[in-house]
This record gives sequence, structure tokens and C-alpha cells, in this order.
Amino acid sequence: MKRSLLLVAATFVFALASLAQAAAGPARARLETFTSGLHSLTGTFAQTIRDANGDPGKPSSGTLALEAPRQFRWETLAPSRQTIVADGSRVWLYDPDLQQVTVRVQSAEESHSPLTVLTDVKQMDKDFNVAEQGEHDGLAWLRLTSKAKDPQFDYADLGFDANGLARMVFRDQLGAVTDIRFSGWRRNIEIPPATFNFVPPQGADVIGDLPVIQTQPIKN
Repeated sequence: MKRSLLLVAATFVFALASLAQAAAGPARARLETFTSGLHSLTGTFAQTIRDANGDPGKPSSGTLALEAPRQFRWETLAPSRQTIVADGSRVWLYDPDLQQVTVRVQSAEESHSPLTVLTDVKQMDKDFNVAEQGEHDGLAWLRLTSKAKDPQFDYADLGFDANGLARMVFRDQLGAVTDIRFSGWRRNIEIPPATFNFVPPQGADVIGDLPVIQTQPIKN
């Protein structure tokens, strides 16, 4: 579930532009300002998770970079490292502690993250209820609840301040709550292409849907 939530968060940011057309109110106004003309984005995040009993886990933090339309890098730096890279074709998840790389076809992996349908407003309206939640904690909030029979989460709350997306709060089906706080947004900067190119480290176990390597016949 943790990996699913990371992917949901990472794939969500560029979907905000479509969400802006779906709800009226202060959260929408701040969202529209944040997404207007957006094609690249970098920032930092701090994440906390509480289980169904309210007991906290270890907080984590890291960086993220996104490039329209479908490339992103979500890198957890503390307390342990983990990297998720989407190159537009595949999603790579690297866990250095396990020396393991998991790779999935990006379209298939994204289908497990309900928020990615927000890139299509009609599909979003079909699959989600989107509602303004008013203002609290200094933020304007939207809540997404899935219409699916077996959703990945109970709800996803999105909080916006004057600078844009500030928080994302998810409660999963087991009652655990993940709270992600964003800061240091830098809009439309040039991001090196290598940021979204993942090469499995030597010695790491690689499992999943590896890309097909195209080879050319040897000419005599």
C-alpha cells in the first residue's frame, strides 16, 4: 500500500489541471493558479503515516520532479532511500536495502492509481465524487471519494495554500492515514533528461515487465 500511495502522489500533480474544471470554490481557484501553464515542477515532501490505531510510523522525506506529460521522479531520502522513476513507458521502483528493482508498464501501473484518471475529466466525473471541503489548517480543501466497488482508499484530501498544492492526505482501506506535505515548489524549470532515465544498479535483482531490447542482425 505504501508504494501505491507514493505512485498516486507522484502521478497526481499534472492531473490537477483537469481537476480544476470539476469543482467550484476557493480550492479550485488556488488550483487553477497553481496549474496554469505548468509543464515541469520540482519540490520536496515530508510524509507521515498513522495506522488505524493512530500510532505513528517513521516520518520520511525526499524530493520529486515532474515533466509533462508522464515523466516523474519521486525520491525518498530519509530515513531510508527509495526511488520511483517513470520514464513515460515504464515505472521503476528501486529499494537499495533489498537491492531490488521492480519494473512495470507505466500505463498498467498508473491504472492502479485512481487519481490518474483525472487527466480525463469525463472519466473522473464517472469514477469519483469531488467536493469542496472548506478551509481549515490554513488551507482550502478538496475531497475525492471513489465510486468503485473496491477502491484503493477511503478518501483523498487535497489542501491548497496561496502557493498551490500544500498537502495530500489519504486514508486507506485498513484505516491508515498518510499525510504528505509539499514545499519548495519550482515551476517550469529545465530538468535534465537523465532525471527520468533509470538504469538498474549492478548487482540488483530486477523483476517485472522489462522493456524489450531491440537488436539488429549482424551484417556479414
